Amino acid sequence: MRAALREGIETLALAVFLVLVLQATIQNYRVEGPSMDPRLINRDRVLVNKAVYTEIDAARVARFIPGVEAEEGKRWHPLGLPTYGDVIVFRWPNDPSQNFVKRIIGMPGDRVSFQRGLVFVNGVPLEEPYVEHPSSETRNALTVPEDSYFVLGDNRNQSDDSRHWGAVPRDHVIGKVWVTYWPLGSIAALWAGVR
Repeated sequence: MRAALREGIETLALAVFLVLVLQATIQNYRVEGPSMDPRLINRDRVLVNKAVYTEIDAARVARFIPGVEAEEGKRWHPLGLPTYGDVIVFRWPNDPSQNFVKRIIGMPGDRVSFQRGLVFVNGVPLEEPYVEHPSSETRNALTVPEDSYFVLGDNRNQSDDSRHWGAVPRDHVIGKVWVTYWPLGSIAALWAGVR
């Protein structure tokens, strides 16, 4: 009897631990609007990996690990940083209570411009197979601020994005869209470039 009770408590504790880990690392979101068509359609449900861009204070960790040294202010990114082409969920800079989903086009320090439907990053035109209906706009180059990302919707003609309100600060990024799980016919892994 005592062994069964102990086993039940251990199972419950493990289940609670797993739920907490999942809540801290993965979250579901619903896509609103046509800005990411055709990759993500209005009302698609997606899972977002919130742990993929985890930042660690290197100096703080180094204090607890013998033989490891790190300068004050240095940050480690064990799983990587946001990069070109990542589809991310972030808090909208104009109203952080709203979440948006867009694709990263420009990194900190990049110069982004638009010429007759083509996007140029640092003077080089982007290959964008995910864009079915490019915008025909022309805009002068702008520089992406430090610790920020220039984001665009794949459906350029129906997207409210960095062209209108500027770059997304690093601390507004929630995570990377990992997989579409609803509706069932649209299940796709975005990290693998499917869909």
